[in-house]
Amino acid sequence: MNLNRVWVLLLSLLGTAPAWAAGNLGMIGDPLAITAVVLFVLAYGFVIAEEFIHMRKSKPVILAAGAIWVLVALVSRNVEGGREMLDHAVDHNVNEYAALFLFLLTAMIYINALTERNVFEKLRAVLVQKGFSFRALFWITGWLAFFISPVADNLTTALLMGAVVMAVGADSPRFVSLSFVNIVIAANAGGAFSPFGDITTLMVWQSGKAEFTNFFSLFIPSVVNFLVPAVIMNFAVPNITPTPIEENVQMKRGARRICVLFLCTIATAVCFEQFLHLPPFLGMMTGLGYLLIFSYYIKITQHSAEGPAEFNIFNKVARAEWDTLLFFFGVIFCVGGLGTLGYLSEVSHIMYEGWGASTANIIVGVLSALVDNIPVMFAVLTMDPSMDLNQWLLVTLTAGVGGSLLSVGSAAGVALMGQSKGVYTFFSHLKWTWAIALGYAASIGCHMALSGML
Repeated sequence: MNLNRVWVLLLSLLGTAPAWAAGNLGMIGDPLAITAVVLFVLAYGFVIAEEFIHMRKSKPVILAAGAIWVLVALVSRNVEGGREMLDHAVDHNVNEYAALFLFLLTAMIYINALTERNVFEKLRAVLVQKGFSFRALFWITGWLAFFISPVADNLTTALLMGAVVMAVGADSPRFVSLSFVNIVIAANAGGAFSPFGDITTLMVWQSGKAEFTNFFSLFIPSVVNFLVPAVIMNFAVPNITPTPIEENVQMKRGARRICVLFLCTIATAVCFEQFLHLPPFLGMMTGLGYLLIFSYYIKITQHSAEGPAEFNIFNKVARAEWDTLLFFFGVIFCVGGLGTLGYLSEVSHIMYEGWGASTANIIVGVLSALVDNIPVMFAVLTMDPSMDLNQWLLVTLTAGVGGSLLSVGSAAGVALMGQSKGVYTFFSHLKWTWAIALGYAASIGCHMALSGML
């Protein structure tokens, strides 16, 4: 095996990335290109070690992203038309990040606004006063995440359920950690069987690889994917009931209306994509406009007797999880640079032509656990391998639920790591990867059996 193929296989174990669909620099054997891969591996090593070195995960990947694109620019000088490819690739990655950034920022602002209005404190009080144990709450939040994510997206669902868990079980880090793992699995599984439940399913749907109703055949495999690890983890959840809250928690003025606006924002994002064929982030930003106007209404109708504090929406922007937002920038541009160097086409040749579609699609799910499933699915669509409907549904399932194997494998997991403030970490999720892998294998087997692929 030559040196080039060694590095390609190494990258295939780390994940793939979006690349300019019309071509790439094709310089994977260049020493500078190999250096770029090394930088990416080192940066991700720091991300994994965050729990021990206490360095924010965004810092190493942002630095690596800049260094990798310097190397890409240097390599492009030796390729005919390299300047044009470089410009196109940069624009493409900016668009990818901008869409993710705006979507995630809007979701975070709404969650912060609901938190400030005591919505989750009220929900925490209601759940605890009803006498639910931690084990019951584990299942309640899991099933809610599973059934909300097909309507909303898995990222928004995870942030919402995560805020509930933090409010209910703030005094039990073990419960929070297990519930966050469960929410990531449930949200990713729930989003896999709906055309607009996850950005990856949207990609497959809009590319014409499957019809709208085809995705619902993944419902049973998705349920299996969620239930297998949830049943196993259930026995580790503390079987205690939190101390009842005696005080009367009151939501602040406008809380219920903000809840309605959040639902309207989700509906707007779905409608923008489904009916107008506009990107979901544009619908989310429109929904942010709802909140901005409502914050102005609260301000001008604020009575002096209610106190001097006003509902300032820009304070919610400041409290967004910026480490998470910047981490996504670093990841997208790191792997985007590696894709521009030409690794994507080589990985496609090795996987789909060498290993076969079924094996390749199963491995795609594993890859999505190492790098976010959005660039992985984008890479598969860019490769455009020749596959039938059942294979496209298989890769939709694996890319959607495979990200649950590691906390950094999906936007939901990364966002919850930021939201938990150190309680839910890479290693706390890794302890349950074996159980998640059992659910992953069971869901694949279920899909193959139901579709007649076995």
